[in-house]
Amino acid sequence: MSSLRVLPLVVASVVALGLTACGSDDGPSTTGALAATDTAGASGGAERTTYPLTLRNNCGRDVTVKAAPGRAVSVNQGSTEILLSLGLADRMVGTATWTDRIRPNLAAANAKVPRLGDDAVSYERILKTEPDLVSASFAYALNGDDPDRRDRFAKLGVPTYLAPSHCENRDDESGDGPRSKPLQLSTISTEIRQLAQIFDVRPKGEALVADLERRLEKVRAANASRDPEEISIAYWFANTESPYVAGCCGSSGIISRTAGVRNVFADTKDEFPQVGWETVLDRDPTVLVLGDLQRKSQTGDKLADKIRFLESDPVTKRLTAVRKRRYVILNGADMNPSIRTVDGAEKVSAGIRKLGLVR
Repeated sequence: MSSLRVLPLVVASVVALGLTACGSDDGPSTTGALAATDTAGASGGAERTTYPLTLRNNCGRDVTVKAAPGRAVSVNQGSTEILLSLGLADRMVGTATWTDRIRPNLAAANAKVPRLGDDAVSYERILKTEPDLVSASFAYALNGDDPDRRDRFAKLGVPTYLAPSHCENRDDESGDGPRSKPLQLSTISTEIRQLAQIFDVRPKGEALVADLERRLEKVRAANASRDPEEISIAYWFANTESPYVAGCCGSSGIISRTAGVRNVFADTKDEFPQVGWETVLDRDPTVLVLGDLQRKSQTGDKLADKIRFLESDPVTKRLTAVRKRRYVILNGADMNPSIRTVDGAEKVSAGIRKLGLVR
């Protein structure tokens, strides 16, 4: 979720520079594709991390970690679920900014970690945990309404890590603006590998990356023989008045390419442009992918509210997908760059089959 979709008045501030080059597709990434070095010269493929470790150009900043963190705070659900997947719950002292319930396989581990807030939390609240690392998926959650918060953390000796998916191939600072190239799974893999390197758990990072790649390839293989033009889709994240829909080049792009469907808003490079319902009707997608968000931030966050609106509004009830009740349900986090992106691809692939649109 971006600043525009969560805190409309917050302006995230981060120098948006590409972190690493992504691949040309969503296929397997390479083990050595880490934008990281350490002062002892450890290579990206080494199993143990040598400290101090410096990550070069983490969204415009070099980040130095002097030792494996033992008091980490993650201020976005996507980053939190990566850390939990790496088995790091016992090294976390806080989480924040949730769109959904925790992924079920991570619930037990997550229960051990204090939740500092459901939404973005203050600089002071984070400092109270005495963190030795603060990680984030989006700059707005890291900065809040304080554009120099990364500097303030750095002055106190607290390193901050921002997901490369936030800034890679992007010129704006919001996290919702256009990308010059579509997001690839390799960018999410880079985040996993870098966090695993920071915490000195590289084998776990490689195992997680391999599992995501295997699952995504399975979805791709199941849909490879079909023309994507056969099934058109629109992804609705939130907001009933002026809906945030997914453009071409974020997490939904990975989902669409893998599941073999066409996003009717793939002609915009904005991550989540706001459009009018008449525009949605003009493009009349075969299927609507609906985000079921557990937060209470905007109108239409929850699935029941979305469906109630779609089936009662004079414009939306004319949509083919609404008339035929062709809905595929995702968590909000599935539409953000994270390990949940692969969940989203699996759900869309299974959903269009359940609707009888493919065999």
